[in-house]
Amino acid sequence: MTLYNNEKSERGGNVMKLDMHCHVKEGSPDSKISLDEFITVLKGEGFDGMLVTDHDSYNGYRHWKNVLQSKHPDFVVFKGIEYDTCDAGHIIIIMPQGVKMRLLELKGLPVAVLIDFVHRNGGILGPAHPCGEPYMSFTGTKCYYRHPEVMERFDFVEVFNACESAVSNDKALRLAQNHGKIGIGGSDAHNPIAAGMAYTIIPGHYKTETE
Repeated sequence: MTLYNNEKSERGGNVMKLDMHCHVKEGSPDSKISLDEFITVLKGEGFDGMLVTDHDSYNGYRHWKNVLQSKHPDFVVFKGIEYDTCDAGHIIIIMPQGVKMRLLELKGLPVAVLIDFVHRNGGILGPAHPCGEPYMSFTGTKCYYRHPEVMERFDFVEVFNACESAVSNDKALRLAQNHGKIGIGGSDAHNPIAAGMAYTIIPGHYKTETE
């Protein structure tokens, strides 16, 4: 899934191909793929980078910064997180470079508090697989029905998740369109087979979350 309709003539020009939803063994207990293996698979598929979105943890990204960055100088790994709220399912968060938010590694904040916290510190966020499994997905929670204003406060919506059904992804796309939100795509891979099965094309070429 792309952020805009024209992929600049099949990615000609200054664009990046990213997997925006990735889980690695170093940060997600349920992942069966290491960060190094994930990067190797994506590079083989022509990806320029990835967003590491481990469950309530930045340990996968720390492994990149401390161990792997020098091994893959031609690849960009961005720091993200898939945060488990107490009332609105799983939320993908991207904070500016250098902003250290250990609170985001402690799951369970209400989504309204989470949005305030992330925006106050310059970050962006949006629901992962919003129309998927109940309780883990935004539209499957009571918050979606009781607090419709929350949807307007998100910055983006994951509109294509390779681990979701076509029905779930179609609903997510309509959700984003109905609320005028940018859509992203990601594999949500926890194993080598799924790595790179979805992607987002963004205009420009960036090295940091702040950019």
